Amino acid sequence: MTDRTYDAIVIGAGPNGLVAANHLIDSGWSVLVLEAQPEVGGAVRSADDVHPGFVHDTFSAFYPLAAASPTIQSFGLQEHGLTWRHSPAVLGHPLPDGQWAILHRDRNITSSLLDQQHAGDGDAWLALCETWDGIGDQMVKALLSPFPPVKNGLGTVARLRRAGGLDFIKIMLTPAVEVGRARFGGEAPRLLIAGNAGHADIPLHAPGSGLLGILLSMLAQTVGFPVPEGGAGELTKALARRFESLGGVIRCNAEVIRIEVESGRARGVQVAGGERFSATQAVVADVVAPHLYGKLLDAADLPTRTGVAMKSFELDPSTVKVDWALDGPIPWASKPSHAPGTFHVADSVDQMTEALGQVSARAVPADPFMLAGQMTTTDPTRSPPGTESLWAYTHVPQRTVRDAGDDGIRGIWDRDDCERFADRMQQRIERLAPGFGSRILARRVLGPHELEA
Repeated sequence: MTDRTYDAIVIGAGPNGLVAANHLIDSGWSVLVLEAQPEVGGAVRSADDVHPGFVHDTFSAFYPLAAASPTIQSFGLQEHGLTWRHSPAVLGHPLPDGQWAILHRDRNITSSLLDQQHAGDGDAWLALCETWDGIGDQMVKALLSPFPPVKNGLGTVARLRRAGGLDFIKIMLTPAVEVGRARFGGEAPRLLIAGNAGHADIPLHAPGSGLLGILLSMLAQTVGFPVPEGGAGELTKALARRFESLGGVIRCNAEVIRIEVESGRARGVQVAGGERFSATQAVVADVVAPHLYGKLLDAADLPTRTGVAMKSFELDPSTVKVDWALDGPIPWASKPSHAPGTFHVADSVDQMTEALGQVSARAVPADPFMLAGQMTTTDPTRSPPGTESLWAYTHVPQRTVRDAGDDGIRGIWDRDDCERFADRMQQRIERLAPGFGSRILARRVLGPHELEA
């Protein structure tokens, strides 16, 4: 083969592209990865550009599914520089009355804390964990398998019959708000499950929303919500190092502008500047669907049904993310018993449901449901001793029709919109941690346009 012909070409050096590239090279294929940006990482990158001495993850931060993935586990990334770090508690949810819902990696500690708030909830939580013990690994394999996950799906059904009954499927197909109400008497476990379901882009009252709530809650009890030591970018760097150690080739600053198709099959790619590379077996595109079907592939090369489907394709809600460099820990009005790496912000399940419903109705949420990460609490290398590297994000509509709050945010997400909405987010933390604003050394706001770039 020449240096311009490979068995497979992977477009995009994000985590999915690099996992695919490693899998293909393990199968004996020659593989080229082409990345438009100056460095690998995609949505899994980190940098020190918020404040000197502070490492912030640009996009994603916690990786329970990566830690649970059999494929990623098989790569042995610890031999290529990856070290996972864990916070004292996996997840916390502070409440206005000073109580905390805490999910600890030790299920018995979680159970005890839940029981302190409502007798019986601890045993109900342990029962859920015990059912997961029998089917969890098969469930993860099914969720991470190519669709439809027939083989692993059948295995999961077989295990469910033995481990706790098929009613567990019924639980996961139930709306997240109903899962908590049906199994627990207190507010804390309901918040934990609903908050984890809120990581998805579907309303909490939608059928099936309970799936992610249960999945993330149970992964928190088994693998935790780990972070790569030194920053999220260390995960993709480890994937890249492994790939290159096996003979794979990565080209950065190489934007693919066209996938070449012959006789109905992808045969190669063209890069900005004119270079062409051929693929004898496959072209794998780790890009969003509108870019793949609207730019990289000619309409004439697509099946008619694909072109029709893309006309009604809608992206998930947009995101606003705020990074803070703090000169000390968050000054919680009521400190948690165990410091969580991840915490959720919503006064109640009802408020969480309302905020997500407003986004679905194309309104900027008045009291946004926020997911946040105390990164130095989880990985002390992220900032100087005694400080905190913190972020929070929330969803906003792709197309805004109104602001449900009082700030007149227009939804065009220019700098003015972003800063005013970041103030709204910051005020939510300030109410739970008076004096939070005085701890801020620096703040960075990334709106939908920056995050989609």
